[in-house]
Amino acid sequence: MFTGSCTAMITPFTEDGIDFEAYGRLIDFQIENGTDALLIAGTTGEPPTMTAQEKSDLIRFALDRINKRVPAIVSTGGNNTAAVIEASLAAQAAGADCLLVVTPYYNKATQKGLIAHYNAVADAVDTPIMVYNVPGRTGVNLLPGTFAEIARHKNIVAMKEACGNVAQAQETLRLSRGQADLYCGEDAITVPLMAMGAKGVVSVVSNILPRDTHEMCAAALRGDFTTAAEMQHRLNPVIDALFCEVSPIPVKTAAGLMGLCSDRVRLPLCPMEEPTKNRLIRAMRDYGIQF
Repeated sequence: MFTGSCTAMITPFTEDGIDFEAYGRLIDFQIENGTDALLIAGTTGEPPTMTAQEKSDLIRFALDRINKRVPAIVSTGGNNTAAVIEASLAAQAAGADCLLVVTPYYNKATQKGLIAHYNAVADAVDTPIMVYNVPGRTGVNLLPGTFAEIARHKNIVAMKEACGNVAQAQETLRLSRGQADLYCGEDAITVPLMAMGAKGVVSVVSNILPRDTHEMCAAALRGDFTTAAEMQHRLNPVIDALFCEVSPIPVKTAAGLMGLCSDRVRLPLCPMEEPTKNRLIRAMRDYGIQF
C-alpha cells in the first residue's frame, strides 16, 4: 500500500459539527510535509462520537481533498460483521484505496471467529484490507498464526500492529512474510519494528510532526538505522506525552496549541487535566516546536 509514514488523522470539530475548512488544511499540511498515506476516521479521528452522516461526509470530503495525491485508507471496522461489510462497501464506492478493519471489540471473538469475520469482509469487497490489532482498546488479541491464516486471502494485504508486544509483532512478521505487510501501530517502537521488516508506521505524532516522522521512516527504509534510531530517541518524549491521557485528547491539544485546528473533543472525551497538559507543553517546547 505504501512505505513510510501514514498519519491517523485527527478530526477538527466546531461547536456544531465537523470543521471541514480546518480538515482540508490538515490534509494539505500532511501531504506538503511528506506524509506517505493518510488514515481517515480511525480511532484518532473520534468516529465513535460521530453520526453515520458525519462519518460519510468526512470520508467523502477527505477522499476528494486528497485526490489520489497519497493513498487514502478509510477505517470501516466494528463489532458487527454485517455492518462492517456495509461500511466497507460504502468506502469502496467512495474511492478508498484501502480499508482499515479493526478486530471486533467488546464481544471478543475467538481466533476462529476472527478468521471468519475477516474472510467474510474480504469476500465482500475488492479493496485491499489492512487488519488492525489493538487489544488494549478492543479486548481481543489477533495472534500471529491467525493473521498468517487470514493473510492467505488476496484482499488482506497488511496489518497495523499495536499489540504492545515486540516479540509478538516479530512473530507476525516472520509468519506472514511474502503474504502481507506489517505496519507499526505504536509510534514509540516504529524504528525497532522497521528494523525487523515493518514497512512503516500508522502514526499519531505525525499529526503535529509529519516531516520528522516521514524522515525517520525514510532513514529506516534506506537502512540508515543510526539516523532513524536517533530520530526515534528524540521523538519519544513527545510521543510519551501524546499518550499521557487517552488518545486523541493530547494530540488534539497539541494541534490546538500549534494553531492547526481547534482542540475540541467530544464527550465522553474531555479537555486535558492541567498537570498532563503542562507535561505535554514541556515536551513540545523541549523538542523545539514553536507555538
